[in-house]
Amino acid sequence: MFVDLPGSWPPEDPQPDPPQRRLSVREQKVLIWLLGVNVVLLLVAPIGGASLVQFLVGIH
Repeated sequence: MFVDLPGSWPPEDPQPDPPQRRLSVREQKVLIWLLGVNVVLLLVAPIGGASLVQFLVGIH
């Protein structure tokens, strides 16, 4: 059975979402450096991996 208590209706308005946190200038620079390093490694790592495989094949 439903009990109607005083002050239970109408429901309170939902609270708005807090604003999202923005990156500071230092955090933006670190993020750009990390992305740059990842792009360089994306290009260099396969070459290094292929030369290691050729080295290991050449030893045997």
